Amino acid sequence: MIHITRKRLLAGFGILCMLVGIFGISYTWTVDHRTANSLSSYCRIDFQSSHTEEGKLEGAILTIWDYRYDSAKLRPEAVLYTDGDAWEMKASVKQTGAGEPGNPGLKNENKLFVEMPRSSLPAIRKADEVRFRFYYDNGQTIDLPLNAPDLEYWKAQLQ
Repeated sequence: MIHITRKRLLAGFGILCMLVGIFGISYTWTVDHRTANSLSSYCRIDFQSSHTEEGKLEGAILTIWDYRYDSAKLRPEAVLYTDGDAWEMKASVKQTGAGEPGNPGLKNENKLFVEMPRSSLPAIRKADEVRFRFYYDNGQTIDLPLNAPDLEYWKAQLQ
C-alpha cells in the first residue's frame, strides 16, 4: 500500500497548480497575440455600403469584432491603406467584458465601428491591396491586409 504524506500531497498539488498556470497563461497570451495573414483570419469583419434611392453610392461602414482574454481596449482610431495611400479615421468602440450579458464566454469582446471616408471609396474600388490598422490601449497594433475574396467583396459592395 502506498503511503503519501501530507507534505508530498501538498507539494504535488503545488506543482500541479504551477503547471496549469503556466499552460493557461501561455495559451491566453498566444490567443491575444495570434498571427494572421489577413484581417478576416484575425477577427470577424462586416463591410456594408449604403446607396441612395437612385442607386448612387452614399457611404460604407466597417465593423470589426475581436475576442481576446486580455482586457486591453480598442482605441477609437483606425487607418485604411489603399495601395499605400493612408486614410485616418475616428472610430466608435465598445468592449463587453467576459461574463457580461451578451458575452457569456471567457474572452472580452471588442467592437470597432468606422464610417469609411467618402473620398476613400473610389480608391478601394481601384486598389490592388487594402490594409486596415487598428490599435489597443496596451500598445498593440494590428495591421493586416484584406485577402483576395474580401477585397473583391468590398469592391462589389461599392459598385
